[in-house]
Amino acid sequence: MKKLMLGNEAVARGLYEAGCSFVSSYPGTPSTEITEYAAKYKEIYAEWAPNEKVALETAFGASLAGKRSFCGMKHVGVNVAADPLFTVAYTGVNGGLIIGVADDPGMHSSQNEQDSRHYAIASKIPMLEPSDSAESIAFVKEAFEISEKFDTPVFLKMCTRVAHSQSVIEECERADFAQKEYVKDGAKYIMMPGNAKKRHPIVEERTLALTDYAEIAFFNRVEDGKDNTVGIITSSTSYQYVKEVCGDKYPVLKLGMINPLPVNKIKDFANSVEKVIVVEELDGIIETHCKNIGVQVCGKELFGLIGEFSQNIVAEKLGAEVPCGKALEENIPMRPPVMCAGCPHRGLFYTLKKNKLTVLGDIGCYTLGAVAPLNAIDTTICMGASVSSLHGFNKANEGATDGKTVAVIGDSTFMHSGVTGLINIAYNDSNSTVIILDNSITGMTGHQQNPTTGYNLKGDPASKINLEALCRSVGINSVRVVDPYNLAECDAVIKEELAKAEPSVIISRRPCALLKYVKHAGPIKTNTDKCVGCKMCMQIGCPAVSMENGKVKIDNTLCTGCGVCSQMCKFDVFESVKGDK
Repeated sequence: MKKLMLGNEAVARGLYEAGCSFVSSYPGTPSTEITEYAAKYKEIYAEWAPNEKVALETAFGASLAGKRSFCGMKHVGVNVAADPLFTVAYTGVNGGLIIGVADDPGMHSSQNEQDSRHYAIASKIPMLEPSDSAESIAFVKEAFEISEKFDTPVFLKMCTRVAHSQSVIEECERADFAQKEYVKDGAKYIMMPGNAKKRHPIVEERTLALTDYAEIAFFNRVEDGKDNTVGIITSSTSYQYVKEVCGDKYPVLKLGMINPLPVNKIKDFANSVEKVIVVEELDGIIETHCKNIGVQVCGKELFGLIGEFSQNIVAEKLGAEVPCGKALEENIPMRPPVMCAGCPHRGLFYTLKKNKLTVLGDIGCYTLGAVAPLNAIDTTICMGASVSSLHGFNKANEGATDGKTVAVIGDSTFMHSGVTGLINIAYNDSNSTVIILDNSITGMTGHQQNPTTGYNLKGDPASKINLEALCRSVGINSVRVVDPYNLAECDAVIKEELAKAEPSVIISRRPCALLKYVKHAGPIKTNTDKCVGCKMCMQIGCPAVSMENGKVKIDNTLCTGCGVCSQMCKFDVFESVKGDK
């Protein structure tokens, strides 16, 4: 049956049809929905792991047991998974193993723009790169075949536009894949130096065999054109832009297997045209390969290394007609991202700013505490970096510190990679205060469960980490819990913990305001006759609060009645909320 399907949904469908039965992932935009859709198939066991390293190791374990397995992550997640990645490249697999990674050109929801193709090259693992939903299904199926035939994990590389766009697919029946028998083989799976030395030549031989395969694989195809003065080599979403701009004007070599790349196929294509242009987002991986094998191409001098492409960019660089848009008569005002109305992080960040603290931040929706008017975060690096950086910052300032520095980290991020940083603080005894923003969910990527929520991926009850007990167990004696809606409590506890001569943890606990089970009291009522227009209530940056004609105005469609704004007002403008809090 034919239907429209998102690229990520199509990957999940491909997993189902290929007989995959085990999925372990960590959520990360734009990869998250792959695992969420896979979990809907009863034939596939699917879980959220605490982080990407654990996810890959878990999926490898299922592969070792003989099942076709998958783990998914975003591009920066591969950094976390790199430790097992480079070694499972040596061991190979039993059941097929696919590592799904989604890049984010343009950094729509990411802290960097790294190109995951480098990981495929460095780890010597084959990588497939679909350009639409139909290819996503087909490439998943073939990836498992490659994995088992060549005894290797296989990367499946998505990007934001392919992952989150729809195209036509045709559903097929699920393949009957019998679990393979596990056979004990220390020489293959025990990577001590003596065994690893013998596995490395096998990896190199495998790469040569995969290069030969790339010459004939259906992923890499030549599409004829009418004008042979130019030939275009491209892949992924760039292929879609090229075809929309050029149609069948120029011959195109569409590469679906991005590592290893073919040699003869590229040389033959180059010999059939007068000039070769490589169109690829981010780094010049294909371009460099072409030049290394003696094929002169034009690429990054035209398209550059930064950002994602569009039809207009491709048209401009290829000398095609660029459609003229129609300018609006009025400028549209900027709408920077802000924390939601009723967000439990808002009151805590206001308190941090009021106390003029240096705040080392982390990855999550609470990173929005860095923007105006809160401006309450000094750094954001990667998952868990806030806690470790705080320890280093305070150790560097030991003896001179003024007790004005804290780290903030979400509950999911803390479980991902913050715990080890806290152990370091306790073990090496830095006078550091870590604030865990416990909103009872993984909010940043769309409300996924995590080890602190008490539920698993399918919503079934699961063990629930007790954050207070965990922090005490690693050596933190002072652990406090505050309600971020209570500004006075937050202010008092933060000052008390910073005044102590020992490591401490503050848990700011309130569920995310967008969770379906959270019952709100709002909207709040106001008496604008009392408003003097001091704008103190505007300092928290709530989208439900604005000023109109010099008076405060509450947007009743947004206000949750959290009451934080009322605590800012000295004139009792905010009188009450509807319902019970």
